[in-house]
Amino acid sequence: MKLKVLQASTSEVYGNPSVHPQAETYWGHVNPIGPRSCYDEGKRCAETLFFDYWRQHRLLIKVARIFNTYGPRTQPNDGRVVSTFVVQALRNQEITVFGDGEQTRSFCYVDDLIRGLLSFMETGGEIVGPINLGNPTEFTMRQLAELVLELTGSRSKIVHRPLPQDDPRQRRPDISEAERLLGWRPAISLREGLAKTIPYFEHLLAQKDVAEAAERGVLSMPGE
Repeated sequence: MKLKVLQASTSEVYGNPSVHPQAETYWGHVNPIGPRSCYDEGKRCAETLFFDYWRQHRLLIKVARIFNTYGPRTQPNDGRVVSTFVVQALRNQEITVFGDGEQTRSFCYVDDLIRGLLSFMETGGEIVGPINLGNPTEFTMRQLAELVLELTGSRSKIVHRPLPQDDPRQRRPDISEAERLLGWRPAISLREGLAKTIPYFEHLLAQKDVAEAAERGVLSMPGE
């Protein structure tokens, strides 16, 4: 088969890492029976199968380990922290930060990720990965919440909830391989990316409010 097959893997294969930042050579620190393990281990298993097919059948594979990605067209209830914080802020609801808010993530705007994936897919068959694709600039959850509040002008308050089991304390990609093999690194800062993302959620929530009001008979839908 001459087709190249992409596996969209994840930074979750590194679990709650004991190595920071995480390079592709790091095998990870994953609880195999914890509440997060179905996703973590599912992706690790998928990587294993891809590499078995590459070794046994010379399938042309590309394995990308994707770190936290955000941007327009994400779902408001998908559980991603950026989506959650933005929706809570636009609704003037409490911003729920788990733990002390000092755990970190690295947020990659969707345009940067797509550019990295396209560059990866254009490489020859000798480059299979895994390759980290993510933004190496690290933010705490508290910093993310404060930036969302600033950019939305929200009246929301930050509240703290208990930290879920096995929640990673740190997450930041070592993108040396992506830079070396793909000539890629992210170009869009978190502030710039959020400024592009927030209007999408504003429009989405406005549409939802109109639809719900029409359903309750509070107003008529256009054309009625």
